[in-house]
Amino acid sequence: MEPVEINAGAWYLRALRADDRIDDRPALAEGGITDPDHVTHRTREWAEETGYSWAVCEPTTAELVAEIVVTPNADGTAAISGWAREGYSAALETGETAVRRFVAGALGLQPV
Repeated sequence: MEPVEINAGAWYLRALRADDRIDDRPALAEGGITDPDHVTHRTREWAEETGYSWAVCEPTTAELVAEIVVTPNADGTAAISGWAREGYSAALETGETAVRRFVAGALGLQPV
């Protein structure tokens, strides 16, 4: 599956990126994620449909302020987790609400 972008009102959710236009790795490092292959791993999960993740971003700058991860389970449920940079807990909460709707509606999984 190709990554799906979600408009969550004041926040924009998109796939993690590390390319010549947008590099989320510095923001990820601020959140304690320093694995240089983190973005590649998340991209592979989308392609293999083993996990789904979103960068919750400022809509005007595309700066990552939080990350949301969905892990599908064999029983038709999906675990949803996430983290936010300091001062952005509201962005994480808003993003998680939008992702829960996507998980139930588009993926047909029960968020847990």
